[in-house]
Amino acid sequence: MAHPQFAAELLQRAEKQGPITIGLAGAGQMGTDIVVQVALMPGMRIGAISEVRPQAAIDAALLAGHDRSDIVQAPNAAAIDRAIEAGKIAVTEDLHALASAGRIDVIIDATGNPNIGTLFALEVMKNGKHIVMLNVEADITIGRFLKEEARKASVVYTGAAGDEPACTLEIIGFAKSLGFNIIAAGKGKNNPLKIDAMPADYEKEAAERNMNARMLVEFVDGSKTAIEMVAIANATGLVPDVPGMHGPTATLEELASVLCPREDGGVLHRKGVVDYSIGKGVAPGVFCIIETRHPRVLERMIDLKVGKGPYFTIFRPYHLTSLEVPLSAARAVVYKRADMEPLDHPVAEAVAVAKSDLGIGQSLGMIGENDYRGFAMTWEDARARGALPLGLAERAKVVKPVKTGDFLTYENCVPDDSMVITQIRRRLDQSDGRFVTNAA
Repeated sequence: MAHPQFAAELLQRAEKQGPITIGLAGAGQMGTDIVVQVALMPGMRIGAISEVRPQAAIDAALLAGHDRSDIVQAPNAAAIDRAIEAGKIAVTEDLHALASAGRIDVIIDATGNPNIGTLFALEVMKNGKHIVMLNVEADITIGRFLKEEARKASVVYTGAAGDEPACTLEIIGFAKSLGFNIIAAGKGKNNPLKIDAMPADYEKEAAERNMNARMLVEFVDGSKTAIEMVAIANATGLVPDVPGMHGPTATLEELASVLCPREDGGVLHRKGVVDYSIGKGVAPGVFCIIETRHPRVLERMIDLKVGKGPYFTIFRPYHLTSLEVPLSAARAVVYKRADMEPLDHPVAEAVAVAKSDLGIGQSLGMIGENDYRGFAMTWEDARARGALPLGLAERAKVVKPVKTGDFLTYENCVPDDSMVITQIRRRLDQSDGRFVTNAA
């Protein structure tokens, strides 16, 4: 949560050093939101936007209220710097130019592709810039490697404010700093859960919501929930209690009596878990179930109508997605601090489960398409099953037939080794002593 004085600090910094200058990669739905929001924020500006469709970047800047004469095409880093010095917004098709431009303080990756995001993040950090990753898929696959590269480069690598994981971390941090015991943390699922959802069935709804159908299906089939809960797990040490998590239909009022230990009437086998609810009144918020046994604290919490105890729900009823992201960029520059970063060793994994029968020789599509969905489990469980990490499923080749509902594994699938994310993950697994059947 931004400190009340933060806006004043940004203005003071701008007076002394000029505004924080953001480079943005990608001007899709989220990128456009960021361009518009930054234009409203004190002490910050968009310096450059990299986009393969330059008109999308220009449209985003116009929507944010910038004059057309202040938006210039920039083919290289020097041209980007000249534009920023002249107080204009540079639009480039070249991610390398964006990464190496000297006048940019921090870069936000809104490209949405795990492999491209990984390559880009590494280049940004080598150029001495902080990076804000909206790319949770890359983070859950190789985040600890990216964090270590940031440390070597003396820059900040951070997840993005506004996304459910970082919003959940805010309230976990609040509860921990007060000394409460964390029982469970997670989110309300925004869309009804349908694990066999296919893009063809969601074209109409996606068009009405100004999304693409693949992206909508990534939310509907549970993939995004698995990805987000694994991101929280790997930043905190909380774990999925059971493979796939419980995902109860608990309402906001019921959360603390459902996501608590079984001996107290709940569903959990242990304390300290990530989970989600599909019950009414929870989405689009995030929650943390806490415990206190001290009679005085119990008395006060009950008196303040937080709940009945000994378990209570701390709740944030909203997350502002892309609109909050610039706060992470600002904090990286001002405080040199990450809003969210993975632990040195993961505790959870999002793996791929087949959504349809897959045949030998088949090359797999993207998350949210027809081939597979994301599924959360503990790191140890994923290793024991030889399960394929979700971030490596795209372009993987099927080498043994896979039935609907089966896990994709290193035994039945070979990830695409031409992708840098695959190469990095393989090195991480080998350093962990993990045996990978199809390792090169």
